[in-house]
Amino acid sequence: MKGIMVFTGTGPLLFLISYPTIMDPNFIKKMKEKGIKKFIACEIPIDQCENLYGSNYYDIVRDLRDVNDMRVLDYDGHRILNNFSLKRMGFPYIYEEE
Repeated sequence: MKGIMVFTGTGPLLFLISYPTIMDPNFIKKMKEKGIKKFIACEIPIDQCENLYGSNYYDIVRDLRDVNDMRVLDYDGHRILNNFSLKRMGFPYIYEEE
């Protein structure tokens, strides 16, 4: 399980993904299906997601246990940026559909 902060045209989103990496073609496909064709994604500390989102986090983890997929953990960009340090994010992955 990975916590991923995704910067899109409308602001940051917070996802939990069970894909092996944020570069996984299936993750990219899911983003495109949601209409997100250009983004910057960074891994964030999963323990911080667990601590901040509690039961919502555990519900999503249970839902993703046996599948490779993704779920939105938070869509409030202001709250996301207040709760997570940009300095603790992983290396950014940049995607833009050609």
